[in-house]
Amino acid sequence: MSNEKLLEVKNLKQHFNSGKKGVIKAVDGISFDIYRGETFGLVGESGCGKSTTGRTIIRLYDATSGEVKFNGIDVHGKKSTKNLKQFNRQMQMIFQDPYASLNPRMTVKEIISEGIVIHGLIKNEKGRTLRVQELLETVGLNKEHASRYPHEFSGGQRQRIGIARALAVDPEFIIADEPISALDVSIQAQVVNLMKELQKKHQLTYLFIAHDLSMVKYISDRIAVMYYGKIVELADSEELYENPLHPYTQSLLSAIPLPDPDFERNRKRMVYDPKKHDTQYTEFREVSPDHWVLCTVEEYKNYKQAIQEKKGFLKK
Repeated sequence: MSNEKLLEVKNLKQHFNSGKKGVIKAVDGISFDIYRGETFGLVGESGCGKSTTGRTIIRLYDATSGEVKFNGIDVHGKKSTKNLKQFNRQMQMIFQDPYASLNPRMTVKEIISEGIVIHGLIKNEKGRTLRVQELLETVGLNKEHASRYPHEFSGGQRQRIGIARALAVDPEFIIADEPISALDVSIQAQVVNLMKELQKKHQLTYLFIAHDLSMVKYISDRIAVMYYGKIVELADSEELYENPLHPYTQSLLSAIPLPDPDFERNRKRMVYDPKKHDTQYTEFREVSPDHWVLCTVEEYKNYKQAIQEKKGFLKK
């Protein structure tokens, strides 16, 4: 991971009209950076706005307000057809549902080579066929699968086809929108390991969106925790798990099951009650180096003291 910012998100808002003059604030003023070569995890419960964040970054939705910069260029600014094509090639997405994200009327070869054709990367049919076969083998499938249709594959295999489709245009940045949530547990680790291998091989940068905290810890360098359209905590993966500060983060971590019957018998789950948490005067504050929390001034002082005491105690 380098110190170069590949993606910069500043005060991003995505609001939807819900009728009768109601507004749903799916994403409500979030800011974060993603550095080249890292995996940035975005976690939270269903409906918190994490998938909307990913879709807004890649321009599937027009942002209500705020700024998204990719390689220093405004994502939502006006672009020529050539520049828009270049942007679409550099940034790709792996979708949550491997059953719905593949066209059932297209063969695997047609699905994977669609981006190659649109961007004019390989002009001749033979070259495209060889490239598709190479991509299939890269993601752990057989080249003979190219002539088959999506319904002939399992969920895990379909997600591998989705990954191959994303890789086909040699992107720099991939948004993985809950890529394993629709898969069997036994297949999830295989897909995540494949993504880690591909990241090293192709120097990829990931935004990994999920609600499975244990899997996010395994793959991510840094993690942002999202709650009702806002990022409430952001830190390095290890730091977040060792020193969760925001009560919502603590409640999420308390819900992770462990394969230990004694621990599970005595485990106490924390339930986050937003009514007990003053959100009126909160700001995103750096409690310790690279550890940010959405908190009031009073909470900031308490969090800072708690971190210092814990680290001081560990040094002893």
